[in-house]
Amino acid sequence: MGFAEQRFNVNLSILFTELPLLERPAAAAAAGFTAVELWWPWVDSPTPERSELDALKKAIEDAGVQLTGLNFYAGQLPGPDRGALSIPGEESERFRANIDVAADFAASLGCTALNALYGNRVEGVDPAEQDALALENLALAARAADRIGAILLIEALNEPESPLYPLVSAPAAVSVVDKVNEATGLDNAKFLMDLYHLSMNGEDLPAVIEEYAAKTGHVQIADNPGRGAPGTGSLPLEELLDQLQKAGYDGWVGLEYKPGDRPSAEAFDWLPR
Repeated sequence: MGFAEQRFNVNLSILFTELPLLERPAAAAAAGFTAVELWWPWVDSPTPERSELDALKKAIEDAGVQLTGLNFYAGQLPGPDRGALSIPGEESERFRANIDVAADFAASLGCTALNALYGNRVEGVDPAEQDALALENLALAARAADRIGAILLIEALNEPESPLYPLVSAPAAVSVVDKVNEATGLDNAKFLMDLYHLSMNGEDLPAVIEEYAAKTGHVQIADNPGRGAPGTGSLPLEELLDQLQKAGYDGWVGLEYKPGDRPSAEAFDWLPR
């Protein structure tokens, strides 16, 4: 099967970042992509001005690409933060203020996957208190996603790069997926399987795919070591994606890797045309 059989979209928050945000959708289209995904682009604002939302919507539409995935507000990302929804006080409030803004923006572009990053552990706060707040906020996000016909994604990150993030294994993330679905009864929470993060955690990737493909709503890839393009590290990404396809996953595969010391447009030479 191989890479030629996959549906790849490009993450505009890690690739094409040498360009202003509004120029990235057209650059992705010029590189041959028909679909893009984004982290929440306004790191300082969960509720940006309508004009900013409209400008990004127009840039995506004018480029002729489909927005297939969007993160909810996640704090300073890239940066020290790994989400806001489990952090008591102001950050949780900012996440809640963002829920309908992000969902409505996604709906306006036909985007049907919303990713909610869990957030770091906070010193001096009981983890059980953070987990209870997280479940409350994830249930709100799942209901908003359901309102627009979308799924809610919950992602495992990797412990070496995100030591304060509690979901650093596939089982940890999937257990939260199950709790959210039990709380809402909607069954629209899914696992975001990022093969780079899982490999950084030392997980058995074929076993993870076998166990959790059915609960997976989105897949992201980068090679390891280095978080570069496929072929720059040692992960058998082609085989792993084939296994996912055989296990029934037929969704998009997000390219969430660093281009290295070259323009992003040159970072797709591994991809069959």
